[in-house]
Amino acid sequence: MKQYEVLGHCPICYKRLLVTQLTCQGCKTQINGQYTLNEFCYLDKELLNFAIVFIKNRGNIKEVERELGISYPTVRRMLDQTIQGLGFTTGQETIDKQDILSQLERGDITVEEATERLK
Repeated sequence: MKQYEVLGHCPICYKRLLVTQLTCQGCKTQINGQYTLNEFCYLDKELLNFAIVFIKNRGNIKEVERELGISYPTVRRMLDQTIQGLGFTTGQETIDKQDILSQLERGDITVEEATERLK
C-alpha cells in the first residue's frame, strides 16, 4: 500500500490539521483520538527540506549555500522563515533599510541580494 506524507495544513482552508487515528504497521492496532503534530510537520516542504539540510550541515551556512545552490541572504531569509514557522521570533522582524542601502552603495552586496533582503 502506498504511503503518503502527513499533511500539516488543510488543502482547502490551510488551517492546521489534527491526527485522529494511528495504526501500528506490525499488528494493525488502531488508536483513535485527537493528536497534534510536531511543529516541523507544519513547515512547508521547502522550509522542511531547508531545516534538514541546515541541521545536517551543523548550521554551516557556506555548506547550506553550496548544497542548496542558494546565496547567503537566501539562507538567512529561509532560516528566519523556518524559525518563525516553528513558532519562535527571530529578533530580525524589523529591517534596517538604510543599512541595506549602505551595503549596496559600498558594493558589499548585489542589487539582487538587496532586493532579497528587503522582501
